[in-house]
Amino acid sequence: MAVGRALMTAEDLFNLPEDDMFHELVKGELITLPPPGAKHGFVAGQAFFLIRTHVDAHELGSVFAAETGFKIGRNPDTVRAPDVAFVAAERLPTELPDGYMDLAPDLVVEVVSPSDSARYVQEKVFDWLEAGARVVLVVYPSRQSIAAYRSRTDVRLLGPGDALDLNDVLPGFASPVRSLFS
Repeated sequence: MAVGRALMTAEDLFNLPEDDMFHELVKGELITLPPPGAKHGFVAGQAFFLIRTHVDAHELGSVFAAETGFKIGRNPDTVRAPDVAFVAAERLPTELPDGYMDLAPDLVVEVVSPSDSARYVQEKVFDWLEAGARVVLVVYPSRQSIAAYRSRTDVRLLGPGDALDLNDVLPGFASPVRSLFS
């Protein structure tokens, strides 16, 4: 009789001791990645700033910074942590939990690091969409481009000369793609 590994829960992940690695939980399996580099951090910071400025000006909800965990699957648990996330005001809990939010953000921004495989990025996108995210932005710093997913088949590729229009999730938001990279 084969004995399998015990799967982790979201609570187990939350109670892991601090280390220098980044962790997510996918269907009960711990995923460990190295900390992202400087370019990744700069682009994620730019995305956070642009989205947060717009959200605050229009009182649309809350924006969450890198490594905020969202519990998007149960039994086995999945906890993903995007680089930037937006949750509309009407979907926010009355009080934010100390642990993970038990919902998918309306908007997810994932900045691709050199260590990220295409398969890993695609799995994250599909996890977010299946959990209910309305838009997932995959940002490629090395190419200065964005893939905007609204579903598995509704994907728009944007280059530095294009405008990023998020009016469907952030009313009134449009920004040049190049603003994320400079």
